[in-house]
Amino acid sequence: MNSEEEFYDAVTGFDSDNSSGDFSEANHKVAEMLDLDPHQSNRTGKHNGETEIQENGIKRHRTSLPAPMFSRSDFSVWSILKKCIGLELSKITMPIVFNEPLSFLQRITEYMEHIYLINKACSHADPLERMQAVAAFAVSAVASQWERTGKPFNPLLGETYELTREDLGFRFISEQVSHHPPISAFYSEGLNKDFIFHGSIYPKLKFWGKSIEAEPRGTITLELLKHNEAYTWTNPTCCVHNVIIGKLWLEQYGTVEIVNHSTGDKCVLNFKPCGLFGKELHRVEGYIQDKNRKKLCVIYGKWTECLWCTDPTTYETYKKNEKRGGEQKKLKPSEDVIKSENDEADDMPEVQDTVQFIPGSKLLWRINCRPPNSSQIYNFTSFAVSLNELEKGMEAILAPTDCRLRPDIRNMENGNMDVASKEKERLEEKQRAARKERAKDEVEWHTRWFHQGTNPYTGTSDWLYSGGYFDRNFSDCPDIY
Repeated sequence: MNSEEEFYDAVTGFDSDNSSGDFSEANHKVAEMLDLDPHQSNRTGKHNGETEIQENGIKRHRTSLPAPMFSRSDFSVWSILKKCIGLELSKITMPIVFNEPLSFLQRITEYMEHIYLINKACSHADPLERMQAVAAFAVSAVASQWERTGKPFNPLLGETYELTREDLGFRFISEQVSHHPPISAFYSEGLNKDFIFHGSIYPKLKFWGKSIEAEPRGTITLELLKHNEAYTWTNPTCCVHNVIIGKLWLEQYGTVEIVNHSTGDKCVLNFKPCGLFGKELHRVEGYIQDKNRKKLCVIYGKWTECLWCTDPTTYETYKKNEKRGGEQKKLKPSEDVIKSENDEADDMPEVQDTVQFIPGSKLLWRINCRPPNSSQIYNFTSFAVSLNELEKGMEAILAPTDCRLRPDIRNMENGNMDVASKEKERLEEKQRAARKERAKDEVEWHTRWFHQGTNPYTGTSDWLYSGGYFDRNFSDCPDIY
C-alpha cells in the first residue's frame, strides 16, 4: 500500500445555485421509494432493529451502532509520524484503527445538527438577533468535534453523500471534487426555501511532534433568502494533542469573523487556546459590531457547552468588578506543571468550572446531550449515529457513489476490522489505478454535481452547486466502489 492516501479529509464549498426540481414532489418521491408514507399516521415498523416509524409518521433514527468501537490502546502512530515533524500531512496512510466509521463528507454534514439556529435566524426581524443566531450556529458547527479523536475516512474522488431530513427541514448534498489536494464540496437548502448553506473547508495539517494542527482553509456561506442576506466565515484551527503517547484531547483556537455582507455587521469570535494552566480551555469570547464599528453586544461561553450574549456595558462592568473583588492570586508553576512540559505526553488541562453566567445575559445556544453509550461508539452525537444508516429500500434511490455504500466504512461500523482494512486498501488501489488510466489516456476528471467558480460575496475561489442531484439521474456516476 503506497502513501498517496491523505492523512486528513478536506471539505470545500461552492455557491448558491438553486437546485432544480420541486421540493415537495422530490421529497414525496423519496418517501415513497423508502416506503415512508408521510400521509399515513398509524404506521409502525422497524428496520435493522434500531430504526422505526412512530405512530405519528415521524421517523425515529437509530440510537447506537451495530458494534462498539475497537480499542486503540495496542497501536502506536509514532512509527508512521516520526519522519513528518513540521511537514504537511498530505500523503500519509494511517491504520484503520485510528478512523471512525464515517466519511469526512458525513462529518461535515454534522454542521446541520443545530439547524434550529438557522431557522431562528430566518424568523428574526432584527438584524442583530439574526447575527446572534448565526454566530451561535457557527460555534455549534464545531461542537460535535469535542472528544471526537477518531479520524473520518478520506472521501474517494467522486464520492457523494446526501441527507434529507424532513423533520428538521433541510436536504444536503456533498461531493469529493478533488483528491490532491483533498477538497469536498457541500450544499444544503431549506425545504421551505428559506436558506441556502454552503462552504469550503480544506484544512492544511501539520505534525508538531506531540500534536497535529488543522489550519482551516476555505469559506463557509449562509444565505437567508427571506432577508436577502449572506453571511460568510471560516472555522477555527483544530489541534489534536498526544498523537504519540498519552490520552488524545483536542482544542479549537483562532479568530473567526462572521460578516453580514448586506448590512456590514460583523461578529468577531475568539476561540481561546487553553494556555499553561488550562484556564481558557474551550472558551469563546467575542462581540458583534455594526458597519461603523460600534459594539452592539458581547458574546461569551464555551464551544463544548453553551453560548451567551449581553450588552457591552454590562459585560465591562462585570469584568471590572470581577477583577477588583474576585481576582485569583497568580499561581507559580508547580513541579507538576514543569514536569508536564518535559514529559512525552501533554496532559489535558483540568476542565474549569462551567461558564460563569453574567446577570442579564441571553442564552444563544446549548449543546445537545450525547447518548449514554457515546464513549463506546466513537463519542458520536445522536445526530452522528444516524448518518450512516442504510435502511431497506435506500440503495434503490441513493447515488451509487454515496458513502453509505462504502464497504470499508460499513464493515468497520459492523466491527469487521480486518475486512474493513482490506476493503480500504482495495478502494485506494482502485482509485490509484483509475487515476493512472486517466493520465495514460490524457482524460481529465470531471466533477458531477459541483463546478469551480467564485464566491459572489468574498470574491475567492469556491465550488458551486451545479444543481440537478435530486432529479436522481445517476446513469453517468463513476464506479468508485
